[in-house]
Amino acid sequence: MTENKIEDMSYEEAIKKLEEIVQRLENAEIPLEESLSSFQEGIALSRFCREKLAEIEYRVEYLLKEEQQQSLKDIGEGEDEFKDAGENDGGVNNE
Repeated sequence: MTENKIEDMSYEEAIKKLEEIVQRLENAEIPLEESLSSFQEGIALSRFCREKLAEIEYRVEYLLKEEQQQSLKDIGEGEDEFKDAGENDGGVNNE
């Protein structure tokens, strides 16, 4: 399998293919050259999956950070509205 084909795979397809390779290497009596070829393909698939996971992790962290910043902004705006409401009542303390 070439790098281009691996790059066209989804994460799930790559994991499935990697599991097939591991099974073949563990359970079958295959020639040494075929074992080496399968091992190389498995390494490429493993690298691809690791990179995909890192990319997704980065995107999740970005989204969480963006959400946190929005929440902080909303809290800040709420405090401003609360202050403004206190100023608009003429500063009268109704206690």
